[in-house]
Amino acid sequence: MSFAMTERQLLDGTKTVTRRLGWRHLKAGDGLVAVDKCMGLRKGQKQRVLATLRVVSVTEEHLQFLSTDECRREGFPDLSPGQFVDMFCRAHGGHPRCHPNTVVRRIEFEVLP
Repeated sequence: MSFAMTERQLLDGTKTVTRRLGWRHLKAGDGLVAVDKCMGLRKGQKQRVLATLRVVSVTEEHLQFLSTDECRREGFPDLSPGQFVDMFCRAHGGHPRCHPNTVVRRIEFEVLP
């Protein structure tokens, strides 16, 4: 799983939740490898492993119902929910189904030693 936009937050421990489009088969207890980026690698470029994660929970929710506490858990304590939703939708601008009412997967995780 790529953390290209939130590498710092993942590594400093302020990010404990991520929201994703897709990831339909992910479930609590699954293990993940967090990498710096998955797509757009140039020839010869390799992924850099950031951490090993264990999924704590996976739920579905409308993006627009994000709370201030969830912004903090996403690693963005200075953003309002509306600002976070705008950022998320801009980051997924190429995705035809990304808008504030989009149902996303909320993935809570813990970093393993």
